Amino acid sequence: MEQLMISFVVPSYNEAGNVEKVMDAIAKEMQHQQAGFEVLFIDDGSSDGTMDEIRHVLHSYSEAGYVSFTRNFGKEAAILAGLQHAKGQAVIVMDADLQHPPSLIPELLKGFEEGYDQVVAKRNRNGESKMRTFLSKSYYKFVNNAIDVRLSDGEGDFRLLSRKAVDSLLLLSESNRFSKGLYAWIGLEQKTISYENIVRQHGETKWSFGKLLNYAVDGIVSFNTKPLRLCFYIGLFTLSSALIYIVATFVSIFLNGIDVPGYFTTISSVLFLGGIQLVSLGIIGEYVGRIYNETKKRPHYLIGQASVEMKGKQDQHATIHRS
Repeated sequence: MEQLMISFVVPSYNEAGNVEKVMDAIAKEMQHQQAGFEVLFIDDGSSDGTMDEIRHVLHSYSEAGYVSFTRNFGKEAAILAGLQHAKGQAVIVMDADLQHPPSLIPELLKGFEEGYDQVVAKRNRNGESKMRTFLSKSYYKFVNNAIDVRLSDGEGDFRLLSRKAVDSLLLLSESNRFSKGLYAWIGLEQKTISYENIVRQHGETKWSFGKLLNYAVDGIVSFNTKPLRLCFYIGLFTLSSALIYIVATFVSIFLNGIDVPGYFTTISSVLFLGGIQLVSLGIIGEYVGRIYNETKKRPHYLIGQASVEMKGKQDQHATIHRS
């Protein structure tokens, strides 16, 4: 009987201080499992010696491999590359910063053995600032009322995916990827396990407020067209209000004569209508920009070098590939 193979996909961007640690931790957990494994480090254009550390790990572990991008393409591209190159019957996606504890690997594998296609590790928010916790909860509450799939606070990329789940995700080829939404969109039976939030020990977080805000916008725009419909409703409401105001003003002039026009009324109307127009154009622009990116059909990433070959047919994403 063929031995079960588990693939680990580890996106890495400027994680030189953590590469060897996460590899050691994964190997330690897997030595007690009745399964083979591979660990794929996806170097997302790091500039701090991450690739040197990955090559060093390769000398110590035959199970390690890597894909190195020509530049920084982002975590979504790194996850996609890992899924495309993974050869295992199940794939575990985890960060290189050790905030995704390798000690949960046995629980993830147990869920897979029970027949679940997705086994999701959900963290609490212990140790985070009250402001960030509040903003996060508010975001998820808002976004779940706005999009067509349901997202859960604390559930991220740290999860086990069956081969069926991986193949389903690889069928989705859009350029603007939002993995949290894609995991929910494919459905499939899911099990959730909880763990305590772990504070980063080495390096600095790559998520600035601006990047988090952009990520939040991606989540809202990627999975529904409700903001466009909202623009229509706001425009309709504004037009109706303006017509009522015009009629009321005309009646008042007819009955009482013309009063001295007020500066406040004029400037308020101009600013209000102008603001609605700009917001509406901004929302429409988000969708137009995504359509524009999709029509260009650019690859999600380019590979500078790699120690592994893509599973199955060569894909257009790996257009620059040399060992």
